Amino acid sequence: MEEKNPIQVADRLFQVLETLAKNDPLTLGELQQIIPLNKTTLHRLLASLAYMGYVKQDGVTGKYAPSLKLATLANHMIQHIDILELIRPHMKRLCEETGETVHFVQLEGWEAVYIAKEESLRNTVRMVSRIGSRIPLYCSAVGKALLAHMEPSQVEILWQQSEVRPLTPHTITDYALLCQTLNQVRKQGYAVDNEENELGVRCVAVSLQMAQTLDTPASAALANPLSQYAISVSGPVSRMTEERTSHIASLLLNMKKQFRQQNA
Repeated sequence: MEEKNPIQVADRLFQVLETLAKNDPLTLGELQQIIPLNKTTLHRLLASLAYMGYVKQDGVTGKYAPSLKLATLANHMIQHIDILELIRPHMKRLCEETGETVHFVQLEGWEAVYIAKEESLRNTVRMVSRIGSRIPLYCSAVGKALLAHMEPSQVEILWQQSEVRPLTPHTITDYALLCQTLNQVRKQGYAVDNEENELGVRCVAVSLQMAQTLDTPASAALANPLSQYAISVSGPVSRMTEERTSHIASLLLNMKKQFRQQNA
């Protein structure tokens, strides 16, 4: 049974805000084509969000868009995630050693959220990923690295909750094949995204466990070894050959070992 927000107006406010965040600036009429509410209701919701500073309206076009207040809140939240201070030196070193983009993600529901990114100055190919954006677990290296540390029952639940669809011709959309892939990830210790999320891009990733989180005693964290974070190295397939992918995987596994030793 699907849970419903007990406060409908809050549900609608966030629906409007999330819709604006996922699209280019929209007029009231364009927004109504996406959210099936009458214009009077939508206008009240937009006016409320604008009053609180979360939405702005262009005085010329009349179009609505999210304000930078959302980004400010996100930055404040990320600044309080202590793990970023621990992982950034490792990200910088990986970026320098490989010359490729390094991502750090956190597990959230059936998706992974980018919370840090290190992009090499030597890299002429820019990744489209953005801090705060989300990526499905089933079709990403970071996602498969996280899934490999879960119980089969957890993996099945997340698979059922996900909107599984082929993002590229290489995307895994068969559950049995995903399970086989996760078994391979468990054996080798790392996961690979072979153009499954974005054509032309190959990624290698490992999961990371924190023995101690912000407010969690070490004993409790160790009793629940679910990986909440993963780190990856991404690059164009022209450079990410099979041999280089294996080399980068070894660098990631070595970094994971060092990270665990430093934060045990």
